[in-house]
Amino acid sequence: MTGPFKRRPSLDELNAHGANTVLTHLGIVFTELGEDFIRATMPVDARTKQPYGLLHGGSSAVLAETLASVAANLCVDDPMQQQAVGLELNCNHLRAVTEGHVVGTARPLHVGRRTQVWDVRIEDAQGRLSCVSRLTLAMRG
Repeated sequence: MTGPFKRRPSLDELNAHGANTVLTHLGIVFTELGEDFIRATMPVDARTKQPYGLLHGGSSAVLAETLASVAANLCVDDPMQQQAVGLELNCNHLRAVTEGHVVGTARPLHVGRRTQVWDVRIEDAQGRLSCVSRLTLAMRG
C-alpha cells in the first residue's frame, strides 16, 4: 500500500463513524478515499449558509477540519494508543458559494511522529476553488 494511510475503512464505515455528530447535522458525506487524499461533499443549504445567503465560513471550516482530522487518524498505527487532534486551523475564503454543494479534498503536507499538517481545498460544484485550509494536528498518546 502506498500513501500515508495505515488503515483504509470503507466509505460506509467512515460515514457511519460520523453519525449523530456535526457531520450529520451539516450533511457532510465522505465520497472517496484515495492513495493520498480523502474527499467529502457538503450541501450549500439552510444548514450551512450564513444569513446573507452565502456558504458560512464556519461550515467550510468544519468540512476542512473534519477531512484533515479523519485523514490524520487513518495514518496512525493503533487508534486506541494514539490520536491526532487539531492544533491550528487556517481558512482563506476565496469565492462565495450560494447553492448546490461543495467538495473538499484533504492531502498531507507532513505526516510525522508528533505532528501532521494537511492541506484542504474546497471547490464548488463547477470545480472553482472556494476555500483553502491548512490544519496542523498534534499526535496524542
